[in-house]
Amino acid sequence: MARHRSPQGRRAHLGLPLSPSPAAAGAGGAYRIPASPQLTSSPQLMSSLPVRFVATAIAGSALAAAGQLALTSALPAAVEGANVLRIGVGELLAPGAAAAATPASPAAEPVAAPTPALTPVSPELPVIGGADLATAELAKAADLDRLAAEQAARAAEQTRIAEEAAAAEAARAVEAAATTSVAGGVQMLVGRITSGFGARWGTSHQGLDIAAPIGTPIRVPLDGTVIDSGPASGFGQWVRVEHSDGTITVYGHISRSLVSVGERVSAGEMIAEVGNEGRSTGPHLHFEVVTPGGTKINPRPWLDERGIGLT
Repeated sequence: MARHRSPQGRRAHLGLPLSPSPAAAGAGGAYRIPASPQLTSSPQLMSSLPVRFVATAIAGSALAAAGQLALTSALPAAVEGANVLRIGVGELLAPGAAAAATPASPAAEPVAAPTPALTPVSPELPVIGGADLATAELAKAADLDRLAAEQAARAAEQTRIAEEAAAAEAARAVEAAATTSVAGGVQMLVGRITSGFGARWGTSHQGLDIAAPIGTPIRVPLDGTVIDSGPASGFGQWVRVEHSDGTITVYGHISRSLVSVGERVSAGEMIAEVGNEGRSTGPHLHFEVVTPGGTKINPRPWLDERGIGLT
């Protein structure tokens, strides 16, 4: 069942919409809103309208101020972001052009241009021509040949030293064997008899040939005096010693004499070294014994009687 309420009891904002009507000429506008009977008929509504308008205006002003403050706060960041983006794109497209294309912004801090990396300047390398390369290769080859020659010389020197050491060791062994007495006598030489006294190759061989390495020591079997030392026909070099009974011993084909004429020598003393001088087919000692009357005798019995060792 519908109720009927009086128009005075309705709220002012529920009234009918205001319809525009032509305004009188010179009234300040083409149209003017006529006074509503509802608004004019209610004193309470009319008294509350100014308050409401003022509140609405204040609220709108507050909203506008808040929006302006937010816009003012956000605008520098947006501008700075746009500037940074523009600078990055400019650096990708054309390095160095972004700083010139970016407009100055009072609110944004200036973006420093990137400092270009310094490239070290290397000294210019000399240009080597074909002739210079050939000269360098020849010099390198000469250095290699020189090094090879030096190495060969060192190897030869080491070989020589080793051979000398071996020869010295062999000489010491011979020396030790030579000092050993045989039946109370002297070891005149350490060797091997290769040819005896008597006929040989249609001639008379008047001594003993005792083969031994070159440099092997030769010791005098008895005391005596040196009567010859040096070159000799057929022997190359020799030494001759006269003993107290007038007997003379001869040492031929020697490589070196260690005594001089007139020198007194004692039994067992080293007087020469085995060689291959004169008419000789190999290193050996040719040993002779000559009696006081000048006759050459077989040396082997003479050595055996006196206990002289040869081998």
